[in-house]
Amino acid sequence: MPKTFFITTAIYYTNSSPHVGHAYGMVLADVIARYHRLIGENVFFLTGVDQHGQKVQQSAAKAGIAPAEFVKEITQKFVDLGKKLDVQYDDWAETTRERHKKVVRGILQRLFDEGQIYKDKQSGYYSVRQEQFLTDKERGPDGQFGPEWGEIEFREEENYYFKLSQHKEWLLRYIEDRKDAVIPDFRQTELRNAVEKLNSDLCISRPKSRLDWGIELPFDKDFVTYVWFDALTNYISFAGYDPSLSTFNSQPSTFRDRWPALQVIGKDILVPAHGIYWLIMLHAIGFPDDQMPQLLVHGWWNLGGAKMSKSVGNVVDPFALIEKYGAEALRYYLISEIATGSDADFREGFLVAGYNHALANTMGNLANRTLNMIHRFRHGTIKSIDLTALAETAVRSHLQAWSDSELKAGQAFYRDKFADFRPSNALSAPLARALACNALVEISAPWNLAKDKQQEKLLDAVLYHLAESLRIIAILISPALPTAAHGVFDQLKWKMELSGKEERFSLADAEWGRLPDGHVVGKPVPLFPRIES
Repeated sequence: MPKTFFITTAIYYTNSSPHVGHAYGMVLADVIARYHRLIGENVFFLTGVDQHGQKVQQSAAKAGIAPAEFVKEITQKFVDLGKKLDVQYDDWAETTRERHKKVVRGILQRLFDEGQIYKDKQSGYYSVRQEQFLTDKERGPDGQFGPEWGEIEFREEENYYFKLSQHKEWLLRYIEDRKDAVIPDFRQTELRNAVEKLNSDLCISRPKSRLDWGIELPFDKDFVTYVWFDALTNYISFAGYDPSLSTFNSQPSTFRDRWPALQVIGKDILVPAHGIYWLIMLHAIGFPDDQMPQLLVHGWWNLGGAKMSKSVGNVVDPFALIEKYGAEALRYYLISEIATGSDADFREGFLVAGYNHALANTMGNLANRTLNMIHRFRHGTIKSIDLTALAETAVRSHLQAWSDSELKAGQAFYRDKFADFRPSNALSAPLARALACNALVEISAPWNLAKDKQQEKLLDAVLYHLAESLRIIAILISPALPTAAHGVFDQLKWKMELSGKEERFSLADAEWGRLPDGHVVGKPVPLFPRIES
């Protein structure tokens, strides 16, 4: 059985409603997942929500409702956002589900039995926002804890600790040996620098006396699990991991066929959560180095140069954007306007301008004029013409180059950029083709060719070229713009038996000449109505 491409997003924290940054994480993972289906791979795409923790308990109390009711309401908003954005995941993780709790408790018990978890008393300064004790290394140059830690209070309490620091040398070796453990590479450098400073163990419990909204420790009913130890485990609990089996190779084949995962996370949760806690947790329960997940770290969508934050009040509501501009417009903007790993500033005007240029004026215009001309000049029927039978002209040279060398180069570029997890760059390939086709219309002037009986074959060649280019463009945009891609195929009357289904698109079909001689196309329907400011 072929290996499954397993991709997961960092699950979203149900302490507040989703904003456009959450939408980006969802769409980025969805586009990558759709690309891997496009190239013929089996895909398992997991996303979901992290529902436990002190902040959730506090927010629920403030709202005057039980935590379970609070997270149910917030969870539904994330589910609704995924549907609005046409995010096609295979499983939805909720950390309150019993299947997840069972795996968390099993891992905790195993680590406790092996002596990797111990009980100790700690006193010090505690960040309520980050739900962790702080040390002097978290202090700024002025000796104070920065605003990123939120409210700080002094605490003294007994808790359970995971022997994180004893795995430090292993993690440093792993990062050194695997050059693509974290993408982009400057984030791997950031992680290595953080690991070198690791000198303490991880508190993995909270007393029920102050927090009861969590997973109870299997070996001490007076404590619940620290939220990160709980949340991180979702990546394997919802993929079929069995904590009762002591080695990776003894795991069910359904799990081993999926793992390891590509994990799409935000830059703020690389250190320490995913890059240190999670990798060491997996190592501690017996995952070999070659089964460590790869971490794809994306940047933030900022507003006015600052990270979006509900507490600051500078968030952008994705539901409002979808209502105003449509899901495809938002998907395209989120993917095309940010380089994976970098930050970007959200500007609604750029969303409109990018949509109008790339989608309405370029791709949408090409589809509309192509189908109109085929109906106007050839009653909706295209003819496949042998280009060698045409006289040598600039138009013929263009047609020949695209159907041969330029097509191959464009697809190689497209594949390479997706392999580097740069979908924004990959999308420039179909856009460039659409621009070239619109230029071809102006150069060849089909309306003039139609007046000259001597140019009938050239007219047929141009119209076929435009229709076949549209078919290939639809395949290439399908990971980012699935609805539009289906719209193109529907108007071309191509693969109608699979209308609306993702398997309609395959990169193997993006070779020249698949539209047969005599194929009849449909009438144009605007795909991307222009947004008027």
